Amino acid sequence: MQFSERINTLAEEAERALAPHFARIDRIAYENTARVMDAFRNHRVADAMFQSSSGYGYDDRGRDTLDEIWAEVMGAEAALVRHNIVSGTHALSIGLFGILRPGDVMYSIAGKPYDTLEEVIGLSGNPGDGSLCDFGVDYAQTELSSHDGGFDFAAIRETLERLGERVKMVFIQRSKGYLNRKTLSVAEIGEAIRFVKAIHPEVYVVVDNCYGEFVETVEPCSVGADLVIGSLIKNPGGGIAETGGYLAGTKRAVELASYRLTSVGIGAEAGATIGQNKSMYKGLFFAPHTTAQALKTAHLAAYIFEKLGYAVEPAWNEERHDIIQSVITGSADALCAFCRGIQKGSPVDSFVTPEPWDMPGYGDPVIMAAGAFTQGSSIELSADGPLREPYTAFFQGGLTYESGRIGILTAAQSMLDA
Repeated sequence: MQFSERINTLAEEAERALAPHFARIDRIAYENTARVMDAFRNHRVADAMFQSSSGYGYDDRGRDTLDEIWAEVMGAEAALVRHNIVSGTHALSIGLFGILRPGDVMYSIAGKPYDTLEEVIGLSGNPGDGSLCDFGVDYAQTELSSHDGGFDFAAIRETLERLGERVKMVFIQRSKGYLNRKTLSVAEIGEAIRFVKAIHPEVYVVVDNCYGEFVETVEPCSVGADLVIGSLIKNPGGGIAETGGYLAGTKRAVELASYRLTSVGIGAEAGATIGQNKSMYKGLFFAPHTTAQALKTAHLAAYIFEKLGYAVEPAWNEERHDIIQSVITGSADALCAFCRGIQKGSPVDSFVTPEPWDMPGYGDPVIMAAGAFTQGSSIELSADGPLREPYTAFFQGGLTYESGRIGILTAAQSMLDA
């Protein structure tokens, strides 16, 4: 790839400024890797666990041990890790439908959840399609504070006291999704959980953990979350797992989720692995390191695009709590130029020109760049954004910092040349 002198100079300047931040990321990756390796040793991972099962999949030692390893790594009592969970939205749906019952209230305390959950909840879509609303589950929402972007504890208290025992689930989305807001830290999530449980001890607190795994040295289960949910083609699959998702938390919450995944009475006891165990084990092993590569790439992107005059969130020198970097491009043309540059700088399908389209589950046309080895893999070099003001590009991933650097510089050059 050929870049202008301006872009090359800016990249070198960025890496000098980012050296202490990169060192911090490396320390976190080391600690997380040690935790993963301890779990592997504690559960005596052996080659036999990578073998395949078929049919019902009863007594699949590799599958069952992987659940136990995930629980330990996530700081949970139990976990459910399966290749046949098709996406993060699917994993979240399993958790929501597993816990909520007619007459219950799902209460989101971090604003509107990710766009693809709107139809799951019943905020959009067709009545009768099978949303939570269709099954008699109500929904309430409190925005994050306009003052500091944190939780609005006064509003949360008022809502919990007003709705009382009907609130079965408090839902927290850790990452920003397609919103221009900050990502929540594990410490902030823990503070909110303690606040909620002091008012309503029996409520299930569920955290959408997508994009946040291994960014810090603890996960939301360690600070009291009842259920934490994510996708294996994001951080925790390490770029190795080709599909799948996980749910981790208390034994009862995971049990209820497992009944939704399979059926009541079967739960996590069955499910053929058909050759996917090894990639999920290996992906978890790589996950702390791969997440660190994506974080370094995000820092670089923030520095480059801030210096080019764009508003970015987080700033290049801010501590991060997920792998997403947003760049407010200001126009549809600039957003498309950014995504086309990411695509051009990718190892797969670099010759393809992304175009906006009406993607299922989204309310606006979306442009997506994903030159990935695994379709839809957000831990790989990717970018996307809805064509609506202020035309924000959401960037994430990079299996290696080197390839992520090339992608970012290609995107920057594309926007300069547009």
